[in-house]
Amino acid sequence: MTAKDKALAAALDYIPRWIAHQMRLAEQPGCSFAVAHRGKLVAEFALGQSGDGRALTPRHRFRVASHSKTFTAAAVLRLRELGRWQLDDAVGRYVPGLHKQVAGATLAQLLAHGAGLVRDGADAAQWSDRGPFLDETALRADLGGGPVLTAQTRLKYSNHGYGLLGLAIAGVTGEPYTDWVAREIVAASNLDETTPDMPDRPDLSTPRARKAVPSFPFAQGHSAKWPLGHRQTIPGDNPTNALASATGFVSTAADLVKFFSSLSPDARHSVLSPASRREMLRRQWRDAYGSVERWYGLGTMHGATPGAGSGSDWDWFGHTGGFQGTVSRTLCLPQQGLCISGLSNAADGQAHQWVEGAVQIVRAYLQHGAPSARTAAWAGRWWSLWGAIDLLPMAGKVLVAQPSLDNPVMDATQIEPRARQPGHGRITLAGSFASHGETARLELDAQGRATAVWLAATRLQSEAQAARELAARYKPAPNARPAKPIKPTNPIKPAKARAAR
Repeated sequence: MTAKDKALAAALDYIPRWIAHQMRLAEQPGCSFAVAHRGKLVAEFALGQSGDGRALTPRHRFRVASHSKTFTAAAVLRLRELGRWQLDDAVGRYVPGLHKQVAGATLAQLLAHGAGLVRDGADAAQWSDRGPFLDETALRADLGGGPVLTAQTRLKYSNHGYGLLGLAIAGVTGEPYTDWVAREIVAASNLDETTPDMPDRPDLSTPRARKAVPSFPFAQGHSAKWPLGHRQTIPGDNPTNALASATGFVSTAADLVKFFSSLSPDARHSVLSPASRREMLRRQWRDAYGSVERWYGLGTMHGATPGAGSGSDWDWFGHTGGFQGTVSRTLCLPQQGLCISGLSNAADGQAHQWVEGAVQIVRAYLQHGAPSARTAAWAGRWWSLWGAIDLLPMAGKVLVAQPSLDNPVMDATQIEPRARQPGHGRITLAGSFASHGETARLELDAQGRATAVWLAATRLQSEAQAARELAARYKPAPNARPAKPIKPTNPIKPAKARAAR
């Protein structure tokens, strides 16, 4: 095992412990995670529960929503490789009866969200579970008014544009989008836990019918905690009809990292040629209106890892997804050979933060190295009145991580243990308002195990010890009740407009 492999293994050991703490703080119901390295699955785990109350496993399938666009883009490029069309073909050539300007949009423009089409039509009821996803007739009706913007003006995300690509794929292949993509992209990529949409709801009225229906564990979603003060289960098993090519896919984190890894230009196995993959990953449009630097390619999002800088070895591509009650994110780092996918089953799920935080954890371990014999004892989660810290032993130093943060290793204090004095060290790097240059030490029992930690003048202990201390020192208020939503005590009311005289 190389030094890099050892550092990655140490990072993968910490990531689920960090996410478990994040879930606890945010009261999240569940998540599923997977990591691939050089195209090989190296880690997967699931935490929490599905909306039906059952424990989540890595085999639970999630609605992965707009990840569908990457599969659709791969299908379009595969059809180009087969000589069925070209990216500069007008979509009206394959989907008759469209508005003239919509018909003139090219396949490439639709893939890159540059066609200027409406995002979700006149009524996005399907996204709030107020109505079914659009069929072809409704999709065509929404596109009947023509584009919203002139084509090639700017990046303008459009689910309807990808729905139109699904119709085009059906038109050129002569079979339903879901059938062709399931065979030529999903099955050809050896994805066993992925379908382009939820299967049709079968008749389950008899035991014989129920026995005949193939089943798989499905992760039902949840609403956000507020405004009700608790989460409602969201089934999330509704078909997406003509928008399957934009948002219908059902998958696992393991299948997603496998598929997205196969899109890297240097991947050994892929349904697409290296040239098609490079075209798919070429940045087309910059998100000029976002505070975070992001780009869009052909069915792929792009960006740079914060702190690494654009153009570094930590540039990424991937996609996000948001369905009724689920939030998902997949991020690939080609130069690192890494792909990470996180699926969360709540409307306020934190898959985005967790995937990005996981990248920062991996980056820290690759920068500093795996734990050494000198640092190994400096580990674990330690508590005080102010919450928890995590000691992360690395090659020659220990990072003091903040597990409550989206990036737990951001500006982390560093400790260098002393080689000849076990349990003693020095804080060699800390913020200007922290304890730079001061001592750190472990309280050790007779077996040499840490029972408490001193960071300069602050003593931290185990969670159980901290809980007992807090309970003994601070008595709960009599008749204490759960907190209610906060309302302003003196709300400012807008002045009434004066009637014109």
